[in-house]
Amino acid sequence: MIDFEIPTKADAIRSLVPKAEFYTSNDVPTYINLNGETQPTDSEIDAELTRLTTAYNNKKYQRDRAAEYPSVVDQLDDIYHNGIDAWKATIKTTKDKYPKP
Repeated sequence: MIDFEIPTKADAIRSLVPKAEFYTSNDVPTYINLNGETQPTDSEIDAELTRLTTAYNNKKYQRDRAAEYPSVVDQLDDIYHNGIDAWKATIKTTKDKYPKP
């Protein structure tokens, strides 16, 4: 799955305490119900946000590829009319342009 949005503090909290119910206002969390989970500290939230942001940045090549690949319909049409090898060549151009790190 490709994540197209930059992670937020709310994403970090959801990652740390997935069962918690909360909302954020001006990036400040207010917990409604922790559902048995321990409230994360600000430093834990910041560390998780850093981890999520790094993971997001490391997958830039996936977002770049997804933006350039032909639609699935066009890819299937290419396979039907030109065969798998021609399709592979088309896809390889994009993969080579945006290699995995």
